[in-house]
Amino acid sequence: MRISTTIFLTDETIRPVRLARELEQRGFAGLYLPEHTHIPASRDTPAPMGEPLPREYGRTLDPFVALGQAAAVTERLTLGTGITLVAQHDPIGLAKQVATLDFLSGGRFTLGVGFGWNVEEAADHGVEWSSRRALARDRIALMRALWADEPTAYEGAFGSVRASHAHPKPAKGAPRILVGGGAGPTLFAHAAEYADGWLPIGGRGLTDALPELRRVWTEAGREGEPVVVPYGVRPSAGKLAHFQELGIDEVVVQLPAAGEGEVLRALDAYAEYL
Repeated sequence: MRISTTIFLTDETIRPVRLARELEQRGFAGLYLPEHTHIPASRDTPAPMGEPLPREYGRTLDPFVALGQAAAVTERLTLGTGITLVAQHDPIGLAKQVATLDFLSGGRFTLGVGFGWNVEEAADHGVEWSSRRALARDRIALMRALWADEPTAYEGAFGSVRASHAHPKPAKGAPRILVGGGAGPTLFAHAAEYADGWLPIGGRGLTDALPELRRVWTEAGREGEPVVVPYGVRPSAGKLAHFQELGIDEVVVQLPAAGEGEVLRALDAYAEYL
């Protein structure tokens, strides 16, 4: 089983270059980074992970810039977002960022797609909360048009793009795309429609959820198996063995949003699972 990592990198934590080098040297498979452009100080939306909201949420580095640094100093480490708030981006600009990072890293990038929890953050980006999932779906389709080999137009419910020359292209036509969020019919339908699989936070309930995801996948006419990557996991030998029995071959473990010393100690502790 491949053991990847995630961390809230901030202006107060270990730096991306140092972390990426340590991960690759120690044999970890990948690095996934979360995204928040800002956290409105009003704090009207309660945090689903509990209050008070951890300090790192309002201090996150831009994941694409940080992952670009990580890509430049590694050769094998995979790179991903966990997750990108696609609805909060201009899709033409995001398509360029994703394609550039995937191209420069030699196809090592995974685009984790998410829908957010902070209503005020989304509103500042002009996102209507009730339509954010449909908006993200539309923007993924627009980005795929820009990644196509030939100039391809797209006309969607929320945006459009003319047939255009748009380079670089992702290394393999498109990056791997995983939809993040809790199990449910809407999420599974979206994963089967426009993604390569699912990024479930924590990994609880997979024994019951995986058969349903596979059913939706098959009914949508998709071949093979959906990729499932449990994300933000607090690992134990029993938990990882359970995931392996379910056919999962990559798990993303949670690192502390901390300075170099504490993060490296966490990597030492996780070394037994490599």
